Amino acid sequence: MSKLKCNVCHHHCKLSENQIGLCKARSNVGEKIGPVNYAKITSIALDPIEKKPLRRFYPGSKILSVGSFGCNLKCSFCQNHEISMAGNEEIITQYATSEDLIQIALDLIPEGNIGVAYTYNEPLICYEFVRDCAMLAKKNKLKNVVVTNGCFSEEILEEILPFIDAFNIDLKGFSDKFYKGISGDFELVKNFIKLAYKHAHIEITTLIIPDENDSEEEIINLSNFIASMDKEIPLHISRFFPCYEMKEKRPTDIKKVYDLAKIARRKLKYVYEGNC
Repeated sequence: MSKLKCNVCHHHCKLSENQIGLCKARSNVGEKIGPVNYAKITSIALDPIEKKPLRRFYPGSKILSVGSFGCNLKCSFCQNHEISMAGNEEIITQYATSEDLIQIALDLIPEGNIGVAYTYNEPLICYEFVRDCAMLAKKNKLKNVVVTNGCFSEEILEEILPFIDAFNIDLKGFSDKFYKGISGDFELVKNFIKLAYKHAHIEITTLIIPDENDSEEEIINLSNFIASMDKEIPLHISRFFPCYEMKEKRPTDIKKVYDLAKIARRKLKYVYEGNC
């Protein structure tokens, strides 16, 4: 039986029947590529919108945040590796249809909820569930937020764009070398950001890791790139703490985070320090 190619992201995994892709969430089932994590929820919480982080999208509100399992990148510094690096047999999930999820979101409106945030793991490896939930959320006048690494094809983004109100996109570094080290695609992320910006509110997050992506030159190039689209796009510069496969790495110096934020403010109007 021939292999099928998954076109959701840059890996283009070629999968035999029942084989799982690098993301641990897509498979060849019945000679069709699809998600194995559809409607399988690992995490759900009503969070402040600022926690996504989104600082200039309905500030002071709350949003129902949901995640599944799996990711198409392999970051050794992953903050949510318990779910993002897990597969179907490695983690407990609860089943929730799009109808279930939107009803929960509606029930939480009295608590300040404005919609649904697809987050925690990498939500777009199961873009089908994001699309189905987001369509139903829109019909019920709820907001849709996607927190993503942005390493996805333009075709996938265009399928969900009509329903998404805001993105927080992880721009994890600003070099080909850094992205190759996490099995990513630097150009794909930049193109994703440019396209998302044309259709939705976007904010960018960069986790500053000592000796990895913390040079002044890199933050200058990163802020120049964002400013070339819009100087008012918010940038979140976050402090790294040791975790996952970087437990021996030291935390980012707080002064370093503030110094890099100061540099970014030369080009950008809204720069926020995080985890400090």
